[in-house]
Amino acid sequence: MGQIPFHTRAAGCVVALLMGISMLTFSQAAMAGPSLDQFEIKDLDTEPGAIEIESQNDFSSGNPRRGVVSNGAGGIIADDNTVTRQREGLEVEMGLTTFVKLRLGVEFEQQRLDDPKTFNEADRMGPLEFDSYGAETIWTVIKRKGDGIGAGFLVEWDQSAHEDEASTLTIGPIIEWQSGRWSANINPTAIQYFGGGFENQSKLDFGYAARIMYRTSKQLALAVESYGGIERISGGNTNESQQIFGTFNQYRLGPIAYWTFGDDNDDDTLSKKDDAEDERKVETTVGFGALFGLNSATPATTLKLSLDIDF
Repeated sequence: MGQIPFHTRAAGCVVALLMGISMLTFSQAAMAGPSLDQFEIKDLDTEPGAIEIESQNDFSSGNPRRGVVSNGAGGIIADDNTVTRQREGLEVEMGLTTFVKLRLGVEFEQQRLDDPKTFNEADRMGPLEFDSYGAETIWTVIKRKGDGIGAGFLVEWDQSAHEDEASTLTIGPIIEWQSGRWSANINPTAIQYFGGGFENQSKLDFGYAARIMYRTSKQLALAVESYGGIERISGGNTNESQQIFGTFNQYRLGPIAYWTFGDDNDDDTLSKKDDAEDERKVETTVGFGALFGLNSATPATTLKLSLDIDF
């Protein structure tokens, strides 16, 4: 039996993900706090027909204690700081042209209970559940070839799986730089909320992701990454909890290592042979490390684990 053409396999991956999203949309909804962006550095690398399957995962510990006060009527009022124990994301990225790529994905989260009824429930975690699905495009404006600077921008729509939760539109520039073994990326974003509760109407947040990386070899790269968010820089209404406890900005910083293995098709002889068979080699990158909270509103430690399979 002959090899299945690459583009046929790519189409199969996309169809399978879309079917999965469609089925998960009918999952039972539950209360959940505002979602955090995945701890991932966006890049401008794109190639027509390229397919990348990505798994982005993080696990938090040393979560901040929740602020709780009595409402004077036998109930409680708890702060709305977004705290998760774990998040798992699965995405498929497709290169459309040399300047545009598209990504589709789903995300699961285990969050703190959104509406606790007693003091004992204030820091209790809910189950791991389907939280959102979405799509993003990355457009390259300045193409970087080797050393130098590249620039582009990100547009991402994240659709909440819960009717009573807001969906978000994220937009921002991507700037990357490389000089020899050194590279850097920065992606500041504006996050606009749509739908959800009264407090999310016209709400606008600021987020950022940044990385400085040194590649010790073709297989190993060492990086320092930082992620953060400033809540409610514009718009939105304040509910009773926010009037008491205010907003909660989160900042993380820590070391991440990336290990790459497989064949990235650098060998010219092998490339010509594979082109004839419409077949691409597979390259896999595993990322792992720890991000440390820089203020009292951020979990003390967040373990990051990522897996990228590039066809």
